[in-house]
Amino acid sequence: MGHKDAGEAQPAHAARLDAASAAKIATTLQALATPSRLMILTRLREDPCTVIDLAESAGMELSAVSHQLRLLRNLGLVTGTRSGKNIVYALYDNHVAALLDQAVYHIEHLRLGIADIPAGAAVAATATG
Repeated sequence: MGHKDAGEAQPAHAARLDAASAAKIATTLQALATPSRLMILTRLREDPCTVIDLAESAGMELSAVSHQLRLLRNLGLVTGTRSGKNIVYALYDNHVAALLDQAVYHIEHLRLGIADIPAGAAVAATATG
């Protein structure tokens, strides 16, 4: 699978996945399937912060947040940088922010009953309809 720069247009169709890539993506999406992790990631979407800040904003225990951060770090979704006695956590990169944004947009579109039909699907629907 290729990698595009942020300024490049997205392909008209999704690239095909091999089994190894599909497994890695599935593991990442499973990590995003937990409300507490999503709360942590969306808080980090605003700006980097410490475990204490994350625990407070997510309404979680420090140990629970630390456990979730360890998993998120291992999956390459967040980074941690030591700042004095604390570690400041941040999203790994803009791709993580884009994943979160797309999930939020999708849920909002479902709520509003709006569908963004992929170009290929619109052509296929017209041809069969």
